[in-house]
Amino acid sequence: MPPCTETPAAAAGASLWRHRDFRRYLTGQAASVAGSSITQMALPVLAVLHLDATTAQVAWLAFLGQLPPALLALHAGALADRHSKRRQMITGDLVSATVLATVPVSAALGTLTLTQLMIVAVVQGAASVLHDAAAISLLPGLVDRSLIQRSNSRVGALFAVAATAGSHVGAALTALLGPARALLGDVASYLISAVCTARIQTAEPTRARPESRRLRGEIGEGLRYVRGDDRLWTLTLVNATTSFALGLLNTLWALYLLRSLAMSATSFGVVLGLGALGAAAGALTAPVLARRYGPGPMMLAALAITPLTQLPLLLASPGRAWQITIGAALFLQLACAGAAGTTQRSIRQIVTTAGMQARMQAVSTWLTSGARPVAALLAGALGTWLGVRPALTAGTLLLLVPLVVLARSPIRALRKMPDPPAITLPSPPPARTSPPTAPTAACTDDAQHDRSLGGDAS
Repeated sequence: MPPCTETPAAAAGASLWRHRDFRRYLTGQAASVAGSSITQMALPVLAVLHLDATTAQVAWLAFLGQLPPALLALHAGALADRHSKRRQMITGDLVSATVLATVPVSAALGTLTLTQLMIVAVVQGAASVLHDAAAISLLPGLVDRSLIQRSNSRVGALFAVAATAGSHVGAALTALLGPARALLGDVASYLISAVCTARIQTAEPTRARPESRRLRGEIGEGLRYVRGDDRLWTLTLVNATTSFALGLLNTLWALYLLRSLAMSATSFGVVLGLGALGAAAGALTAPVLARRYGPGPMMLAALAITPLTQLPLLLASPGRAWQITIGAALFLQLACAGAAGTTQRSIRQIVTTAGMQARMQAVSTWLTSGARPVAALLAGALGTWLGVRPALTAGTLLLLVPLVVLARSPIRALRKMPDPPAITLPSPPPARTSPPTAPTAACTDDAQHDRSLGGDAS
């Protein structure tokens, strides 16, 4: 049996770019992000301009696409902690590629409908939940804990660059081939992701769990684990409230730009690309900002700036000048999101034990994803009854809620990244008349679940 250590594939002082499995992980996930940006670019154009979707139908499409994470995230996280994370990622990629490929096929046959798009959104959403639960929790097993913030910084930056490239490629493919056939780029990205994941060679930790243990029990264990640590719980609430506000805004954002502000598909892609560049800048500068100002003050400032970046959208009218202004505001908004997101994810991964990584992330995904379908329905209702711009105003005001949540928690004053949880070895048995059995240093996940994470644990 291996020793009780959370052995990473890279030493603390090693270069991440020389880490072969980290590069494979990064390449596969970046390809997937680029492909998703193609879909993010092409799908609204397909629904709004080619299938004449109404405001309510756009809201229902967003609702159905966001429903699977709310229903399946906890189960996906428990499965990822129980079984092979890489196998789960590959399965999710292949299912997503298959179902998404039906859209250009149906479009070519002239049978594509909004109903099919909604079904595709549900199936692809479910497959993405399986993939993402395993992908995010796989990273702490690939690198040393001391490299997690640097790793997340590079992951966030490269993903943002990939999203930028995907947005521009999506705009070009949409213009040249049409939005339906442009989705083939995303199909290819899922296949690349599956191949790169299959080539990762770092062994995953051995899981010693009773076969009779129910999945429901492991899900409950993950919920109690997150609720029992003030740091994890606060950051999870910040994520959930931010997700609700952005879910309302994002449901109507494309519709507002494409229809109310008469933005072309090409301009829409350029604006998305500028936002992605902002996310890259924020992710790359996050470690430096966290060291200089402290993770807590930096995240608090990012949350305070975010609502202000929505003002140009609310004041805009059709025209090139406003398009540039909206692009600049989106750059700043996603720079704040990249810096804060990289930092809060690193904190959560650092303080969480190895056997709880997927379930910890699943709890956050469950709450944040559960907020999005409700936000999408609310956006559809507000957009239909009051108009799109008042609905966007309501979403902007909701962005103040996560700021209040973080401002009222001790994390707002966090001046440095927290220390990882110490691994507690079992105590030697008491002296006996017969020779005692030497204590084992075997590291079982169950032995770590009930251990407090220090002074912040409630």
